[in-house]
Amino acid sequence: MRLRTVDAFTDRPFSGNPAAVVVLDAGHPRAGDEAWMRGVAAELNLSETAFAVRGGTLGRYGLRWFTPTVEVDLCGHATLAAAHVLHADGETGPYVFTTRSGDLRAEVGDGGVVLDLPAKPVAPVDPAGPDADLADRLAAALAVRVEVCARGGDDVLVEVADEETVRALVPDLAALAAIDARGVVVTAAAAPRPVAEDAALAAPDVVSRFFGPRVGVAEDPVTGSAHCALAPYWAPRLGRTRFTAHQVSPRGGVLEVELRGDRVLLTGRAVTVLDAQLLA
Repeated sequence: MRLRTVDAFTDRPFSGNPAAVVVLDAGHPRAGDEAWMRGVAAELNLSETAFAVRGGTLGRYGLRWFTPTVEVDLCGHATLAAAHVLHADGETGPYVFTTRSGDLRAEVGDGGVVLDLPAKPVAPVDPAGPDADLADRLAAALAVRVEVCARGGDDVLVEVADEETVRALVPDLAALAAIDARGVVVTAAAAPRPVAEDAALAAPDVVSRFFGPRVGVAEDPVTGSAHCALAPYWAPRLGRTRFTAHQVSPRGGVLEVELRGDRVLLTGRAVTVLDAQLLA
């Protein structure tokens, strides 16, 4: 079987978020073998490994995503990586992926891969409800002041004072793993900066980092699914439905984000860095 590793939400190798992609025919004996998929994901030890299974209809695929420890409901960067691989193989898009989060659509164009994903409703934490102590626990785990604490789908979203605070975070991962959420998204408005010669580093509107020790990912380099909550969170604050986001992990990545009703469009580029044979 052919295995590709793709750096997603970047236009250069060794940045963005790496995802492994395996494409299988529906009749392949491994196509429904969940234990094998989990084993491959654990062996590769990337934040996500995607398994795309060709359906009976042109352009339609089953798609599943695994961290080294669990299967997840939604993964943006591995979906982008899967579309990138299918396009490189000459398979006709747009691609429709049947997933645990419903049908997701991806299309490859001159600006990169455009993902059509479900928006995650964001609700501020009720200080009188079951999450009454959540902001305090997050402040202790992150060692920062929490400006806003909210739940966005299966993640917790934390707004902090500024971009510098986001970049400087050194969280207590054990404490974050005890939080009842897939992951913790820490975000802030981007600091003003001059226009860079490199378009990939030009002025973003929003920055973030994502920590998911509860699902076996200490820090995810670039998290497309987190922006499904960041889009409805930031759009009213910015006063517009389209903005540029940088995930400022050590590898870093760039996403063009558009909130369109109950959907989020994410646009990003990708680079294949490994093309190998999977023997087991």
